[in-house]
Amino acid sequence: MTIQHPRCCPGEGKPEGPGNAFTRRTFLKGAGVTALGSVAGGGLAWSLFAGQAETAGEAPRPRPLKVKPILVYEVPVRRAQTSWRSWGGIQTEADARAEVARIRGELAALAKGAEFPVEFLPVAAVRQAGDLAAVKDLEEAQAFIVYAAGGWLDVYEALDKTGKDRIFFCRHKSGPVYLWYEIISPRYLRKHGDSLAVQGADEDDVVIDSQDEILWRLRALAGLMNTKGTRILAVGGPSAWAEPEGPGSVVKRVLETWKFDLVTVPYEDLGRLIREARDDTAVVRRSRARADAYLRRPATSLETGRAFVENGVLLDEVFRALMRKAGCRALTINGCMGTIMPLAETSACLTLSTLNDDGYLAFCESDFVVIPSGVLLSNIAGRPVFLNDPTYPHDRTITLAHCTAPRKMDGRASEPARILTHFESDYGAAPKVEMAKGQVVTNIAPDFASKRWVGLLGEIVETPCLPICRSQIDIRYKCGDRTLAQRMPGFHWMTAYGDFTRELGYALKRVGIAWDLLS
Repeated sequence: MTIQHPRCCPGEGKPEGPGNAFTRRTFLKGAGVTALGSVAGGGLAWSLFAGQAETAGEAPRPRPLKVKPILVYEVPVRRAQTSWRSWGGIQTEADARAEVARIRGELAALAKGAEFPVEFLPVAAVRQAGDLAAVKDLEEAQAFIVYAAGGWLDVYEALDKTGKDRIFFCRHKSGPVYLWYEIISPRYLRKHGDSLAVQGADEDDVVIDSQDEILWRLRALAGLMNTKGTRILAVGGPSAWAEPEGPGSVVKRVLETWKFDLVTVPYEDLGRLIREARDDTAVVRRSRARADAYLRRPATSLETGRAFVENGVLLDEVFRALMRKAGCRALTINGCMGTIMPLAETSACLTLSTLNDDGYLAFCESDFVVIPSGVLLSNIAGRPVFLNDPTYPHDRTITLAHCTAPRKMDGRASEPARILTHFESDYGAAPKVEMAKGQVVTNIAPDFASKRWVGLLGEIVETPCLPICRSQIDIRYKCGDRTLAQRMPGFHWMTAYGDFTRELGYALKRVGIAWDLLS
């Protein structure tokens, strides 16, 4: 079967409708994809949503990662003329109580400094596997920090059997030295052999002394937890950039790997909602006021029709209402380069930008090759991400461009922006976001097979104005051009301000995706 992709966004010109039913609908039935009508309790009408749109403010925050700290120690008994104690500075119950207090203080400081949602449960202190039965909140925890002061394998193997993520903390100089600073590799990780022999943990899960090393691992686990099982609205149904019509193998792999809960909204329903929202005077008045406020932001210039901006904000209201009704904060649009324009009387570019600025996860093109990487990166970084089209690498520079960039790329302040038309259609409203030169960015290039994601750290060196998608950045990287050209898979990329390459690698190995970091 021939795949035709004449534009950056394939599948345009064949919108969903009575004459072209969504081709994956039969395949996806019963596979974790539902229609919003079933969520809303019937057909979609604006009367079901009116008054429910979050017209200002941020999206609901992600759930906090619940972390259980567990101190494992032993109290040795003196015996004559033989070795009776192991290495370590925790030798008595008084030592253990002092260590619990020290751990509480360190975790309080971590919680205060964490920019991601995390909740530390009370510290438990155990000496043997049987003591774990008395730890009442063990099941409640989603991850453990195991303070490996002492003890033997039975406690650690019992924690292994829970199947939950474990971070092992050992002291060298940050307090009383721990026994497992000596033996965690030969006795636990390698089980008295030369190769890794434990399931669900490896060398990356061991931290010595550093609280910062604990923090970034928790950031990765929190992001992963909030990504798995994400409920996402797919307007026009899910798709994938490289696939022909027929059974959606990419979508199937996403459902299997990430356990996404896909909720579809047919364009027929969306069109009706937009028409009915336009008849709601309160919505129209609010949309105009919000458009005014947006255009009054510092360093904002309007270079397209004002009506396009107002219509984009009204579409934003409709999408927020849909997400609220579905109980989610993620959305993607299929057919965004044509199908939605006659319905919304604008492009969706500015709408997706404003949603991302407020903490929603809003993506164009319904490309589930790349969408999981955007959800994960945003959940780890705690800030919006930029879905983009890459170009060809040369001179250690590559141009990334798209028309839907968020303005609050750092999660707080708005970057300068020109509000232009969507480039390919020369219609609607799309922001040309002037991202910060010198800013370090994390880039993800997912493969079509959902088996290998390439990571590339770069620096923004230019924000050009080429006749391509409106938001454009040239990034400089350190690996060779040929290396990047040979190893970059897939098509669309995801980009975020900051360096989150460690967190991504730590999270991805837990879902069986290789992290190919080019540095």
